[in-house]
Amino acid sequence: MNIEKWQALGNDYILLERDQLPFELTPARVRALCSPHFGVGSDGVLLLGAPEQRGFVARLRIFNPDGSEAELSGNGARQAILYLRRHGWADSDVFSIETAAGEIRPRITGPTTCTVDQGRARLRSPDFPSGPDDGAGTLTAGGRDFSFQHVQVGNPQCAIELDGAALEELDIGAYGPAIEAHGLFPNRTNVSFWRRDGDAEITARIFERGVGETLSSGTGATGAAVAAVLRGLDSPVTVHLDGGELEVDVGEDLHICLTGWAAPVYRATLSDEFVKELHEAE
Repeated sequence: MNIEKWQALGNDYILLERDQLPFELTPARVRALCSPHFGVGSDGVLLLGAPEQRGFVARLRIFNPDGSEAELSGNGARQAILYLRRHGWADSDVFSIETAAGEIRPRITGPTTCTVDQGRARLRSPDFPSGPDDGAGTLTAGGRDFSFQHVQVGNPQCAIELDGAALEELDIGAYGPAIEAHGLFPNRTNVSFWRRDGDAEITARIFERGVGETLSSGTGATGAAVAAVLRGLDSPVTVHLDGGELEVDVGEDLHICLTGWAAPVYRATLSDEFVKELHEAE
């Protein structure tokens, strides 16, 4: 059983091709693969298979390390995009991929870089059913009140602006889990805490569904960038994350293009013993 491991701004994924798997990819097998001590260790799994519709080069499924399935991941999508081009799934630098969030359309700009058209962000969605049309709201978590901006960018984002040094001082572990599972968000939500650094520049820290605090998140950065533009910042927005920088172009109609890099880490063959353990996992 062969795998590749890639990373984008420190957000690392295991890439698998569906036709080469000896079993179905169940939540238990995802958890075993992503285990840092008993498995490969990863922020998730990217599963690539044949598309279900004409006009697409592949279908991409994205799994969190807890075994749950995500609709979209900006960093994961770039890794999958560059993998597909490198392995000959696509013969052009512009193509389309199916995801649970719908079509994404990348444009490869270099050996390790691409821009991904992620469609339009929405401020109202079933992921925040009680929310107003502008997606703004307030909540209480960990005994603290937060004002937030809901943004749907293929998956739900809760973007919270903080002032000054409050971002560095924030204990994300004390607030992230409660916000992720807050009753306002029936499908759980990703959380982006951000601060403005300039007219078109922000810093963000991300708490992801099924992951926890992460070095970076493409959709988390996108949610924060949309919130920043709604609050008067200029587009494109440079988003500084612990793992590096992403650029998010937010159009007047909230059309999103995300630009960043991804790179392979290694290619490997799993041992027969570990593959047997995966077979035996429920």
